[in-house]
Amino acid sequence: MTFHSIYAHGFARVAACVTTSHVADPSANAKAVLAAANACHEQSVAVAVFPELCLSGYAIEDLVKQDPLLDAVERGLVTIVEASAALMTVLIVGAPLRFGHRIYNCAVVIHRGNVLGVVPKSYLPTYREFYEGRHFASGAGIAGESIAFGGLYAPFGVDLLFAAEDVPGLTLGVEICEDMWIPVTPASELALAGASVLINLSGSPITIGRARSRALLCQSTSARCLAAYVYSAAGAGESTTDLAWDGQTSIYENGALLAEGERFRQGGQVTTADVDLDLLRQERALMGTFDDNRRQREAFFRKVTFALKPPSGDIGFLRKVERFPFVPSDESLLEQDCYEAYNIQVAGLVQRMRATGTKRVVIGVSGGLDSTHALIVAAKAVDLLGLPRENILAYTMPGFATGSESKTNALALMKALQTTWQELDIRTTATQMLKDIGHPFGKGEKVYDVTFENVQAGLRTDYLFRLANHHGGIVIGTGDLSELALGWCTYGVGDQMAHYNVNAGVPKTLIQHLIRWVIASKQFSGDVNRTLASILSAEISPELVPVQPGEKPQSTEASVGPYELQDFNLFYTLRFGMRPSKIAFMALQAWKDVAGGEWPPAFPTDKRRAYDLAEIRRWLEVFLRRFFAFSQFKRSAMPNGPKVSAGGSLSPRGDWRAPSDSSAAAWLEDLERNVPH
Repeated sequence: MTFHSIYAHGFARVAACVTTSHVADPSANAKAVLAAANACHEQSVAVAVFPELCLSGYAIEDLVKQDPLLDAVERGLVTIVEASAALMTVLIVGAPLRFGHRIYNCAVVIHRGNVLGVVPKSYLPTYREFYEGRHFASGAGIAGESIAFGGLYAPFGVDLLFAAEDVPGLTLGVEICEDMWIPVTPASELALAGASVLINLSGSPITIGRARSRALLCQSTSARCLAAYVYSAAGAGESTTDLAWDGQTSIYENGALLAEGERFRQGGQVTTADVDLDLLRQERALMGTFDDNRRQREAFFRKVTFALKPPSGDIGFLRKVERFPFVPSDESLLEQDCYEAYNIQVAGLVQRMRATGTKRVVIGVSGGLDSTHALIVAAKAVDLLGLPRENILAYTMPGFATGSESKTNALALMKALQTTWQELDIRTTATQMLKDIGHPFGKGEKVYDVTFENVQAGLRTDYLFRLANHHGGIVIGTGDLSELALGWCTYGVGDQMAHYNVNAGVPKTLIQHLIRWVIASKQFSGDVNRTLASILSAEISPELVPVQPGEKPQSTEASVGPYELQDFNLFYTLRFGMRPSKIAFMALQAWKDVAGGEWPPAFPTDKRRAYDLAEIRRWLEVFLRRFFAFSQFKRSAMPNGPKVSAGGSLSPRGDWRAPSDSSAAAWLEDLERNVPH
């Protein structure tokens, strides 16, 4: 497998197919299935699902009991099986088949010239417009059997799983239509037994509102079962004697919609998506209750194996990857996320102040994004507690490199919020400390090293803690999740420490959108909003190193990498534990083209960037070294603060617990071995 193949990174391409149905004409239906199957093969699809009873037509009533029809179905299946010998794709086709003394509504699983197995439908609807009990026998309880038709032999029963030998994690479980509408579904049992991709072949005539119900069931099944769910319903060409059909297709993964097709399409369609088998495996391993549930079940399943033989090269990537995994590009979702994030932060601070009886908060305000956001969280918290804004003791503490713009913004914001504010110039004290410890700067030399920077950062925090002692308040931390991940904070008496850090669970890439949401939702007055808008346009800088006229100010991102890439790396490392090579592959898909994909609402056009693989690899290596081998000791001693994002927190009391003296060797080895330079 090459780096650019999806199959090298734990993905598998699946398809939900709808063919134009030909009522009671299995030969024509077989041709339609094969046309779609060939299209799937050309797209390197691993698994393609077709609608329920697609070989015969779903709405054929008593015709399904006629031997000529059933004979024709078997001939159609033989045609498909023979033609599949040249195809990579596993085909799952709906057909009525005779077994024993009855007729069964079946899913036939076909691959490379063989029938891997036949799964009968367990639950037959016989209510309202449905009358399946008249025509079919239930397959519930059938296990360990075999079926023969058209000279073909295959395992038969509801106890079948289908596993690829050469695609780790690709295990299929099949249910049919009504099977997903009951309280305890076959899919649940199949998932517990190991199925990662759940298949539903559906007839499902359309009535008002039924599409929403199907979508909810598919989504909830994929979420509960930590699985992919591929759904295909009958469409155009089915008999409309008493019913109509919309051909709904959808693919879900772990509760998220990956793809859906056009409904009421006149003609066939193939809806494809690349499902993340690694993600599903890791979620199941992380959620121990999934396996606890499995151990309560006594069911035994037969596993039928097959060799998919997927392509090793680049076949594209049929999956939406958010550039900003902490920031949805959908406007309504982003608004909801910002509403929840801001109020989580506010609620956390309110409870801390209420529990400690604290009436005042102390905060350092630099004019940057983080301290700005922490200040407006504090302002809302004191409002909810019925305290005057004067109880926010806000300080701007200019140092050797503080810019006039950031200082102006800090002063304007503190005033507009009606806080008790003060400017404390730390340069004299910092110079004295540097002189006392024998630093060259104390002797007048222009030496701007880490000590020079940390003396300033440490003094600011020292002042804040002593001011909190003096005024009976607590220090509000402003450092964010991204800085904690990279260790971009001064340990101990520095910006790593606070009495309570409202930003500890908020990634850098989300903060700007939170501030935009605060402006848009008019949480504060117009003069506050104008200052917030000015702060949003500034470059991220610690402003610790002086610059000469005409020089660019010190840039955080020049040292630790673009936060938009590092937040991407953080999300997939923290939330899913993905390999660096897979993270690099996904980052390339998300960031290789400025014009490709969606950007979050209101994201400035002039700040939209693209990254090639070399840049992605470079900054990922920086991330791995800092995250795994350097910065854990800072996180192990981090102050309290609320978890905000489902992507995780870095609190040693929460999502992430790690030794402070670990090595990054295993992660760097994966990067070196599997990501091209």
